[in-house]
Amino acid sequence: MRILVTGGAGFIGSALVRYLVSEVGATVLNLDKLTYAGNLASLAPIEGANNYSFVQADICDYAKVAQTIADFKPDHIMHLAAESHVDRSITGAKDFVETNVMGTFSMLEGARHYWNSLTGDAKAAFRFLHVSTDEVYGSLGETGLFEETTPYDPSSPYSASKAASDHLAKAWHRTYGMPVVVSNCSNNYGPYHFPEKLIPLNIINAMQGKPLTVYGDGSNIRDWLYVEDHARALHLICSTGRLGETYNVGGRNERKNIDVVNRICAILDELRPQNAPHSKLITFVTDRPGHDHRYAIDATKLENELGWKARENFDTGIRKTVEWYLENEHWWGPLRGEYTGERLGVLKA
Repeated sequence: MRILVTGGAGFIGSALVRYLVSEVGATVLNLDKLTYAGNLASLAPIEGANNYSFVQADICDYAKVAQTIADFKPDHIMHLAAESHVDRSITGAKDFVETNVMGTFSMLEGARHYWNSLTGDAKAAFRFLHVSTDEVYGSLGETGLFEETTPYDPSSPYSASKAASDHLAKAWHRTYGMPVVVSNCSNNYGPYHFPEKLIPLNIINAMQGKPLTVYGDGSNIRDWLYVEDHARALHLICSTGRLGETYNVGGRNERKNIDVVNRICAILDELRPQNAPHSKLITFVTDRPGHDHRYAIDATKLENELGWKARENFDTGIRKTVEWYLENEHWWGPLRGEYTGERLGVLKA
């Protein structure tokens, strides 16, 4: 199996590439632009593997994309490359529209022309997986879950750009017959996560005695998915999912943001008691614009049709994550020179 992964130096992408190379045994080409969030150090465990290779390229560069696909001759394309941080999209929406919309168009067109060149079993076996987010569905009330049929209602430039890319992927299936599958996941966490998102940012800030910033009153709820569980799900969806379908991937681990931060503090109190209680560092800040209140995924379709189950619950996953950051300052330390933990997405008056 030959698999082209876009965004394979990012957080979710690197977890997927490590899984495909080490556990599946696929031959993987990682195509990544290496923006601030792309880090080849996340692939150090497999960098010497003879079934892994890397090409630096921008998915918006159609000529490069088409040539890379033609040269590598993938059986599957798993498209993860995207701008993904809501806060950054608030003040820099242009990059999100260009990468998430036009980049996806470029990937779909490159894949379509390659697929049309195939014949027989190779054409029948080809798959294009478009990886997206539950944020396209908007915000839930106190009850209910996002299902694959939930209407789209994005709130941020990030989620709007991802919603647009989802529609493109589905349209390429319906218009051109291209073998496309779409996945929408809940919030991921785990090792190798760029330290701008809630969990890695607050783990590192707590370790360094810096404020643990929580938006609003901390009551916003997310459904947390351990990244290695997500990687397994993506391979399964791409390999065996029904063409033209969407599969939601969630961990069934709803938590309020404040409860997540308090859990991080409790684990650090246990593992680094000299700085306890870490909760004294919690600082509530003005909420971000358009902050969705609650996300929660119904993963029944994925579980029943494809037999996937999350292996980690939040308690096991968050402990593994905290322990990993404690043990791997060599990975995240240099990133603090690029991003020191300052708040992003603040609109100027």
